[in-house]
Amino acid sequence: MSGGLLKALRSDSYVELSQYRDQHFRGDNEEQEKLLKKSCTLYVGNLSFYTTEEQIYELFSKSGDIKKIIMGLDKMKKTACGFCFVEYYSRADAENAMRYINGTRLDDRIIRTDWDAGFKEGRQYGRGRSGGQVRDEYRQDYDAGRGGYGKLAQNHDVENGLGLKRELEDGMFNSHRRFLQEIPVLAVSHFFPQIVLLRLKPSQ
Repeated sequence: MSGGLLKALRSDSYVELSQYRDQHFRGDNEEQEKLLKKSCTLYVGNLSFYTTEEQIYELFSKSGDIKKIIMGLDKMKKTACGFCFVEYYSRADAENAMRYINGTRLDDRIIRTDWDAGFKEGRQYGRGRSGGQVRDEYRQDYDAGRGGYGKLAQNHDVENGLGLKRELEDGMFNSHRRFLQEIPVLAVSHFFPQIVLLRLKPSQ
């Protein structure tokens, strides 16, 4: 049997490093890769905003003893925003989580795990402009477990709604103004948007 085939048979694709690298890592790619290869910390993504730390602990403790869990937070609201970090005491237990928990369901969502170079203070916060994760800024579909529509889509709807409200109000005002110009015997109280019409006595 050739050496290449033996290597392929012995490989464990479930625990190999992915292509993802943290662009905010303070160091070069070589240093980050070294840390990833010996890390006991996993990044866990695609969580529901409603999944609790207790649920995560219950699931991930099946592969080994957990040292700590750090919940991902919206940096504005300080509420859960769909990711976390799970740190094990040993690399072997973290590898088991990669093998057996990655791709399973939690709160009816398929979660994904990946190696993390190690938690640093500040990384628990979302990196999106609105405070959550970047993926939730641009999402166009409705996801009940992650706050509904994406933040940009929500903002667009709000802006459109306010614009429509302004258009309606302007239209109502202009309509009343034209009406008042045509009938001079009426006066208007300018407490917009509630327009009070007062009938004046006819001039002598």
